[in-house]
Amino acid sequence: MMGCVVFIGAGPGAADLITMRGARRLADAEVVLFDALTDPALRDMAPRARWIDVGKRGFSQATGQATINAMLVHLATQHTTVVRLKGGDPSIFGRLEEELEALAQHGIECEVVPGVTAAIAAAAATRRPLTRRGSGRSVSLTTAMTRDGHLQGGRHADTEVFYMAGRQLAALGRRLLGAGWPASAPVNVVSRAGWPDQLASDHSLADLGSAALLHAGRATVVVVGAGAAPTGASPAGVATRNTRTAVPGRAS
Repeated sequence: MMGCVVFIGAGPGAADLITMRGARRLADAEVVLFDALTDPALRDMAPRARWIDVGKRGFSQATGQATINAMLVHLATQHTTVVRLKGGDPSIFGRLEEELEALAQHGIECEVVPGVTAAIAAAAATRRPLTRRGSGRSVSLTTAMTRDGHLQGGRHADTEVFYMAGRQLAALGRRLLGAGWPASAPVNVVSRAGWPDQLASDHSLADLGSAALLHAGRATVVVVGAGAAPTGASPAGVATRNTRTAVPGRAS
């Protein structure tokens, strides 16, 4: 017996951010391997499935990638439909390549269902498009920390979005200043984007470190440059530099 593994992007927060296709394919699951940042309410979409936590939690204890790969291969030989449920979009910092390759080596069929990534959810929550006519023609998505623990940051696009930067905000600010960004460059920090308790704060790049306390312990994205600048439609409070706001959200 050889089943199919379906990679589903659950979106970055509340369960209702999953796509309709994602919800339909999740309902077909016999087994679900799920990430740490997926909404527990998603279990209601596959109540008969066996749910296995394989989440990675930053610097905390996590399931090793080799173990996850082996589990996918094994479970695909035991079940018709295995779902790998990933937070955000599977193709954005989701280690999708490694898991696809493991399945391909064993001739296992797979499918990828896209999802909403955290950068898009942050832009929606703060009503700040990542691209802007005439000033924001390019967007770069970057993990702030490399696999070996080194901080990275540069100036490669009009709008830079950094994932997994919550513990290194002050250091990231210094790195970006050194890469040529002006001290006055707008920065928008959004934590738990897509959840009812999402928070956003505005800063100049020189003052980015001041966001650390507000967003401590929360999954955070940092938007720098054109896409961080407020618009006339930004929620009240977000547009004021060095302020915090609970941006509009609702429970799933």
